Amino acid sequence: MRIQVAIIGAGPAGLLLGRLLEKAGIETIILERRSQDHVLGRIRAGVLEQGTVELLDKAGVAERLHAEGLIHDGVEFCFDGDRHRFNFRELIGRTVTVYGQTEVTRDLMHARDASGSKTIYEADNVTLHDFDGDTPRVRYVKGGVEHELTCDFIAGCDGYHGVSRASVPEEAIRTFERVYPFGWLGILADTPPVGEELIYAHHERGFALCSMRSPTRSRYYIQVPAGEKVDEWSDDRFWDELRRRVDAETAGTLITGPSIEKSIALLRSFVAEPLRFGRLFLAGDAAHIVPPTGAKGLNLAASDVGALAEALIEFYRERSTAGIDGYSSRVLARIWKAERFSWWMTSILHTFPDTDAFGRRIQRAEFDYLRTSPAAARSLAENYTGLPF
Repeated sequence: MRIQVAIIGAGPAGLLLGRLLEKAGIETIILERRSQDHVLGRIRAGVLEQGTVELLDKAGVAERLHAEGLIHDGVEFCFDGDRHRFNFRELIGRTVTVYGQTEVTRDLMHARDASGSKTIYEADNVTLHDFDGDTPRVRYVKGGVEHELTCDFIAGCDGYHGVSRASVPEEAIRTFERVYPFGWLGILADTPPVGEELIYAHHERGFALCSMRSPTRSRYYIQVPAGEKVDEWSDDRFWDELRRRVDAETAGTLITGPSIEKSIALLRSFVAEPLRFGRLFLAGDAAHIVPPTGAKGLNLAASDVGALAEALIEFYRERSTAGIDGYSSRVLARIWKAERFSWWMTSILHTFPDTDAFGRRIQRAEFDYLRTSPAAARSLAENYTGLPF
């Protein structure tokens, strides 16, 4: 079978790329090794930068987002019980929108199904071939039968553990990584959020985050050591620990309830360079991972595929390779700035095993500087709401 662009991975990055290309009249097939239900069952972040919302508008999939998403003008930071709110709208005139990644994925799936564009779920043994030439090929097995696609380009949007980056010769790619000695234990509960906006808390016992998915569904996280097991944490133990780490007012108004999902996500920073290999392009988690502290994972994936879509559309409409030639350097410039911000947020809000009394005082000084310096607050607001795409 012949197709213009083969997309590996049916997460939000692959689906959004497929939608943007489809609207430009470019044919795509998406291959996904998991089932559709499994993809929709992934619980992920839900803070969307303004640029991501604008890109979803461009893709024509933001109607439900605008109806159900929660627009937040700012966030709150708490350090050992002292709280301060940063009003992004007042600082720089921008906002973020809380709308779960699962819902973004669902909207993109529905749009793709309605258009008749093809997604092949449970595609096994996907392999990439000849992407260093003019006619790349993708082989996969479905229902015990081997299939082969020929295409003009391959977009690797299949995540950190996917086949796309693993298909690149080791000598052609360089990776940069930092693994953090802790993870986030998160629970989802059908309880009203404790605050109207996100509350990021630093405490000597560890980091905590009070977030939400809707006015009736809350998402909470606490920092736990690497190696911690989910089954060691009852709901009661989680709620008790969360109360210890937030300020007294938040602890007193917190409404608890049974968790409907509980998991631990380890934190790492990761970047691969370059992101183009002949006619294979990497995007999303196949290209980079950020700690969730800065709310950048989904937003970086969106900016990647927005740039890649522009480059491919330019190629097909104008027969110009300028966009695809510049793709890697263009998106890496934004990726590294987001990596810096996510690392910085992680470093000031978490406790590290090797942090001594001096280190905690530095973290406190950073918090005090943020809340007393308009310039520092504007920098936080600019990065949190998203640098230009």
